[in-house]
Amino acid sequence: MKPKFIELTLGSYIISHGYSKNKEMMEPITSDTFSKKIIPVSRIKSVSEKYILTDYVDGRWIYWEYEEDYNDVKKLLL
Repeated sequence: MKPKFIELTLGSYIISHGYSKNKEMMEPITSDTFSKKIIPVSRIKSVSEKYILTDYVDGRWIYWEYEEDYNDVKKLLL
């Protein structure tokens, strides 16, 4: 059974506000520290070695930096 939530240690992030003239409008938010957050698996769109992409309110997306190892996150989701 797949988990409904996973716990990750997240830091800085980039909010994607959509597109204007075929260019993605990005708002970077820098954090000096990482903190644990519980993420609904249903909000996760993709995972790379540096970012986890989740949906947000009003059609926005957030690219979160995460502290865990990519393979560990992959095992949590598969």
